[in-house]
Amino acid sequence: MIGKFIKKVVGSKNDRDLKKMQPLVEQINSHEAEFEVLTDEQLKAKTEEFRKRLAAGEVLDQLLPEAFAVVREASKRVLGLRPFNVQLIGGMVLNGGKIAEMKTGEGKTLMATLPIYLNALTGKGVHVVTVNDYLAKRDAEWMGKLYRFLGLTVDCIVHGLNDVQRKAAYAADITYGTNNEFGFDYLRDNMKFDLDEYVQRDLHYAIVDEVDSILIDEARTPLIISGPSESSSDLYEKVDQIIPHLQKGEVIEERDGKIGQSTKRHTGEFTVDEKAKSAALTEAGVSKVEKLLHIDNLYEPQNIEILHHVNQALKAHALFKRDVDYVVQDGEVQIVDEFTGRLMPGRRWSDGLHQAVEAKEGVKIASENQTLATITFQNYFRMYEKLAGMTGTAETEAVEFNEIYGLDVVVIPTNRPMQRIDKADVIYKTEKEKFLAVVEDIVACHKNDQPVLVGTITIDKSEVLSALLKKRGIPHNVLNAKQHEREAYIVAQAGSKGAVTIATNMAGRGTDIVLGGNPEMMARAEAAGAEDPEARFNELLPQFVERCQADRQDVLDAGGLYILGTERHESRRIDNQLRGRSGRQGDPGKSHFYLSLEDDLLRIFGSQRVAFVMDKLKIPEGEPIEHGIISRAIENAQKKVEGHNFDIRKHLIEYDDVMNRQRDVIYTQRREVLGGEQLQDTFKGIVADTVADMVVTFCPDKGAAADWDLTRLSSDFFNQFNFTPDLSSVDLARTRREELEELLINQAERRLQEKEDEFTTPVMGQLMRILLLQTIDSQWKDHLLSVDYLKEGIGLRGYGQKNPKEEYKREAYALFMEMMGRVREEVLQKIFRIQLAREEDVEKLEAQRQRQQQKISMNRVDEEEKTKKPTIREEDKIGRNDPCPCGSGKKYKKCCGK
Repeated sequence: MIGKFIKKVVGSKNDRDLKKMQPLVEQINSHEAEFEVLTDEQLKAKTEEFRKRLAAGEVLDQLLPEAFAVVREASKRVLGLRPFNVQLIGGMVLNGGKIAEMKTGEGKTLMATLPIYLNALTGKGVHVVTVNDYLAKRDAEWMGKLYRFLGLTVDCIVHGLNDVQRKAAYAADITYGTNNEFGFDYLRDNMKFDLDEYVQRDLHYAIVDEVDSILIDEARTPLIISGPSESSSDLYEKVDQIIPHLQKGEVIEERDGKIGQSTKRHTGEFTVDEKAKSAALTEAGVSKVEKLLHIDNLYEPQNIEILHHVNQALKAHALFKRDVDYVVQDGEVQIVDEFTGRLMPGRRWSDGLHQAVEAKEGVKIASENQTLATITFQNYFRMYEKLAGMTGTAETEAVEFNEIYGLDVVVIPTNRPMQRIDKADVIYKTEKEKFLAVVEDIVACHKNDQPVLVGTITIDKSEVLSALLKKRGIPHNVLNAKQHEREAYIVAQAGSKGAVTIATNMAGRGTDIVLGGNPEMMARAEAAGAEDPEARFNELLPQFVERCQADRQDVLDAGGLYILGTERHESRRIDNQLRGRSGRQGDPGKSHFYLSLEDDLLRIFGSQRVAFVMDKLKIPEGEPIEHGIISRAIENAQKKVEGHNFDIRKHLIEYDDVMNRQRDVIYTQRREVLGGEQLQDTFKGIVADTVADMVVTFCPDKGAAADWDLTRLSSDFFNQFNFTPDLSSVDLARTRREELEELLINQAERRLQEKEDEFTTPVMGQLMRILLLQTIDSQWKDHLLSVDYLKEGIGLRGYGQKNPKEEYKREAYALFMEMMGRVREEVLQKIFRIQLAREEDVEKLEAQRQRQQQKISMNRVDEEEKTKKPTIREEDKIGRNDPCPCGSGKKYKKCCGK
């Protein structure tokens, strides 16, 4: 009560933030008359003027009023659009490294041009991150006209570009692209063997469009670059065949009246927990699996891999549904993003789950992959010097944005008052009753020429509703992951007179729904089949503009766009996104959600109370309950789920923070090695560290020198450096441990110098670089695998009264230090053993290799004749220009491939 009173008197923090920016808005507006009289050339010249002022010591905040005024004037001339005052405020929020929440249709794309231009003046590069390639290309082309007019360079990163094209795109002042492309380019760069091949520059400033989708929804899964492992697909098929023979059971809670305690009993052969999204075998299930697979004990160490495959196959069958979690297209299983409803081509579930789903669907099973490089979106985007974001729905996740990314959310007021009417939810007993009511509502709206956007959560529900509408003869468009190529065109027409559009929660984010229809997009869709689409587009556009303007008034009279939700999502934010498609720029509109007790959210997260009320009130079939209390109860259920999902993402980032520190060390070391000026000093440091470890091991500091084990020290030294140290000058009575260490280091460094003289300095430097990089990459790959195994089982430490997170940190650090020790050991062994090969020796080795290859080929032919099975290449073919695998540092064609 007191809090509400104080807020009324002094305003909320958001109100105070907006009030602070008002003087700057007036300052920007004061420049408008001054810049209106400038010629195009004079306006363009402002860019160079700003850059000189920055070089002279001014900061961006000092340039902001003039720079924003320049962009506003250029926008009027180039795009025919003048940013509103609220868009100026949004631009200031983005420039300040915060999230601007703006309602749909308020002009976020245009608003972003203001801070993008200002920050691009530094020459360090600005990244604009979008949710898909279409929006990246569209915005780069559309807003690119404005930036180029002002003398800035613009480019776009999309799937399929080569490294040369990517490097050019990243060199531009402004680069558009998707979060996946930016993240994968960072990982790929840190796997390269030459700094000149890196495509990205330092990460300076990024604006993330639909920031809630990218930094919240997609941040649950990390980016992974992987390579094939040696696992066989046979086991997936074998295990998949037994899962349909298992009977699903449930957990039954039984209470003992005498002692007042309850126990849980499992029926069937496996149980499913939909809240936790997990499936587990019961004791009866374990016995049946052992019988079907002909093994004695599923939990014996040698059967761990089989157990893992059984668990993944069980998940694939019990939890992952076709046309909900994935679709099968062109013989491939493609993941459907649960938040956007879009397909995620190229993305695969890890840990063998994707292969289990492939086995279930009977498509070709791809080989299981091993992680080569990985990063979470959280840790990637936190590397930017300055990060900002924009969306229509961020306030509900403000705590997470602040806690994970250090980003505050500022809600920007609408340019015109919001007129949309949001009706209370209605709840039916069954899904069938709900869909019949939805269809009746759609039919009524269609007769009145009111456009309807129907929101569904899954592909199969959208197709069920489509079938019902076809029976009633209602023309409509369906937008889901199966029609994602037509997304922009379908959404652009969703505001047309009498249009009915069924969409999963992808709902065309980034494309405006204009009442009466989007004439430009509709003309492009019509012209797409012509031989000269551009000419046909120019011919069609005037008639579409005229038609859409006439239709707009009819749609306004009918009440504007009607948003009809057929189910509540787990996240309120996704529901708000759907609602936000209606009521843009002060247009009228309406939203209404139809629910049933059979919906997943209500079924899993507490429909008991609502069902009890419906039974008590004796609600007849087909009659719904409609009350604000019901809507609030559902919002509370959603808050619980959001909190649970936040915990999952927080858990992920806490574990990845450990790996992130290790990743920073490895990637920094790689860059230093690639820089390569002081590699000799690096190797001397490795030699010194290795010798110091040996001396500590075999010559303890406590006790007499007579206890030193010089024999084992000498043996270990030989294994490491490939020569026996001269210890003749060591006097156990007088020599101190520091002197012994210095003696051994000097001998190792002399031998290293001899190697350098033998190979010549440039060749030795190249050898050192190649050996270090190959060893670091090989050991890092094995380390990632070890950490994956550690993470998989670390949760069990909780049963031993230990904190799994602390245990993970401790053991991951120990594994990392062991890996760094192996890197040192392997590199030294290679560098001290490598020798220059004579020409005749190379010829002998090549002749021997060819004879072996010929023998192998003949054996293969014999085997093929016997088995008639295709030959599978086990290793990649060595390219003629690749480094020779013998380690000489030469190209293969000039060494063993000569």
